[in-house]
Amino acid sequence: MKGVKKYYAQKIFWYILTLIFAVILNFALPRMMPGNPVAAIAQRSVTGMTDSSAIQKVYEQYAERFGTNLPMYQQFFKWLGNALRGDFGVSFSQYPRTVADILAKSIPWTVALQLPAIIVGWLLGNILGAVAAYMRGVFDKAILPFFMFVSNIPAFGMATILLFIFAIQMKVAPSSGAYGFDMIPKMTPAFVKSVLVHYQLPFWSIVLVTIGGQAIGMRSMSIYELNADYVKYSRFLGIKDGKIVGYVFRNAMLPQITGLALSLGTMIGGALVAEMVFSYPGLGTTLMTAITGQDYPLLSACTLIITIMVLIANLLVEIVYGIIDPRVKAQQQD
Repeated sequence: MKGVKKYYAQKIFWYILTLIFAVILNFALPRMMPGNPVAAIAQRSVTGMTDSSAIQKVYEQYAERFGTNLPMYQQFFKWLGNALRGDFGVSFSQYPRTVADILAKSIPWTVALQLPAIIVGWLLGNILGAVAAYMRGVFDKAILPFFMFVSNIPAFGMATILLFIFAIQMKVAPSSGAYGFDMIPKMTPAFVKSVLVHYQLPFWSIVLVTIGGQAIGMRSMSIYELNADYVKYSRFLGIKDGKIVGYVFRNAMLPQITGLALSLGTMIGGALVAEMVFSYPGLGTTLMTAITGQDYPLLSACTLIITIMVLIANLLVEIVYGIIDPRVKAQQQD
């Protein structure tokens, strides 16, 4: 029991340390971007004004409103204190909307799209890898190489290909958005149908690029396990092949669980860019809006939320891995 507590305490300590550094970087890096977005907002407010002192006063009011008139370290602690209460400030690019309101509308779309897509791609990849290792034949020589080729295409590249083929050429799927532009979001059959129709291309663009990497990992681990000494010994004892294969694939799945956690990290990269290709109203599109608008509060909040989601997912996988992997259990007891 003591070893178990020590194992999880170490894991949690390193994740907390990572989170601290991530919070500092999430605050500092966006503010290193060139330009002054507060001045741009103030400029829009003083259009037509000629009194320089009045213009300066307007700018100072906005600087005080957004806290940019304070030293950087004071801005950080003020931002951190507000963030702990769920207040990320007011958006620069969508002023006067609050960052919390923008995130509350975009996060559910990203989670609903990316989490199922990553899990489905992970499951299909592992099934394909296991079948390719055990049955070989066409699965190992044709289907697996095809998905390996597809997995080397970035998520935004796959999104562009699917968009061109199915939305522009074949015209069987919508090209952008999460639902019809003429619809008001509410739980009606017509709205749900529209959401599902718009969901297909972004969903499959992520699934297709996930399958290959997971499949090759599962195939390699399965072949390694199938050639292990315990498999040969079990067959020598006359144990049924079906039972042996069950143990083989269970052991081969252990590293793939870590692969699932790593796959969640794609939300920071290509998968979020895929949202931008389809103008899907998730964190990807919100992040792009924040970058182009030099929106420090929105950009910091987006990257912080993504970082926390990935860290939590990885920590949960570490905990599950420690429970199901007998080697980790043995190490804990030692």
